[in-house]
Amino acid sequence: MQVKINSDWKNILQDEFDKPYFKELLKFVDNEYANNTCFPLKEEVFAAFNYCDLESLKVVIIGQDPYHDTGQANGLCFSVKDGVKHPPSLINIFKEISTDLNKEIPQSGNLEKWAKQGVLLLNATLTVRAHEAGSHQKKGWETFTDEVIKHISHQKKDVVFLLWGGFAKKKAKLINKKKHFILESGHPSPLSANRGYWFGNKHFSKTNKFLTSLQKPKIEW
Repeated sequence: MQVKINSDWKNILQDEFDKPYFKELLKFVDNEYANNTCFPLKEEVFAAFNYCDLESLKVVIIGQDPYHDTGQANGLCFSVKDGVKHPPSLINIFKEISTDLNKEIPQSGNLEKWAKQGVLLLNATLTVRAHEAGSHQKKGWETFTDEVIKHISHQKKDVVFLLWGGFAKKKAKLINKKKHFILESGHPSPLSANRGYWFGNKHFSKTNKFLTSLQKPKIEW
């Protein structure tokens, strides 16, 4: 598998690509895609980086796994392809945006428009076997994406990190809290949201308030 990634990301991540663990990871991924149905499409595995370059990055949202049902995953966490039914977590994300910013819920669940505004939609694991959640975890992806988070923390300043749920909150230790703005809440999944850990977090208006304070353009959620 070739790593087709935006040049400014490639410049800072090339050392990772050259490490033995990453080369083993790519062998594993190649074998999985050759012998099983996997998501997202191979050419979309690094989509999060190719829609949002390091220079223009303003916000990071961390997911866990790509969607594992047919036709859903497009390489951006929580996002689905145009025309695909909104998964439950995405429905709750849109509901919170709707009440927080008084906006209508969009018809499309494709979040490319966020990524193009500087939102890195990063899953901790970038691939998955069809209908088998977590099937590509602990193969090396987490090591790679943790390094991505560390690089962002080190290279950038005043980035908003949105950490939703226990898994994402564990990534806070990788981030320099003196340089960046971290917002945490429960996960938007129905299990968490229905217990009162998601709705009302106002992460979208808080993000925009922070960006505005820095004279940066708001995100059109």
